Amino acid sequence: MDLNLDTLKREILAYLDSAGFAVFHGRTGGLEGSPMVLWDVEQRPDFQLFLDVARKSGTELIIFAAREFQPADLDDLVAQLDDMDLTREEHREYESRLREFRIYEGVTCSIELAFDYHSRLYVYELQPDWYEDFLSLEDELVSRFAGEDEGDEDEPLGGYFSKN
Repeated sequence: MDLNLDTLKREILAYLDSAGFAVFHGRTGGLEGSPMVLWDVEQRPDFQLFLDVARKSGTELIIFAAREFQPADLDDLVAQLDDMDLTREEHREYESRLREFRIYEGVTCSIELAFDYHSRLYVYELQPDWYEDFLSLEDELVSRFAGEDEGDEDEPLGGYFSKN
């Protein structure tokens, strides 16, 4: 779903304040590795329903994290393109696809709300469709780049040892 997460971020913070929750400002992705249960944002996108569950469970502390799409997100991938074994056409196509994401620089691309209940994190996470598309492209490039590196493993010492 393509939402304006900048507006939603302000609404969530205002609601958290008015509802009396203590807000811990975390970093997006900081919850990974913890046992968690994800809220079904597709069927129930209203963050207030999620926060009502937190309140009814006795939670007073909410973890809030938001991330803005940074130019470095794109610059790193463009730099990887130069290191990849791509045809000129493939390079141009990837570069063009990445350039399309420049319009989102500085825009909120991820919002996470979470609370702990019985040593399990309950998480509400939203990302717009365009960011999901970017992450898919990033995965495609990273896996392609990793695939090129795997080919070097057959050569002893990374190809620096002569087979003569």
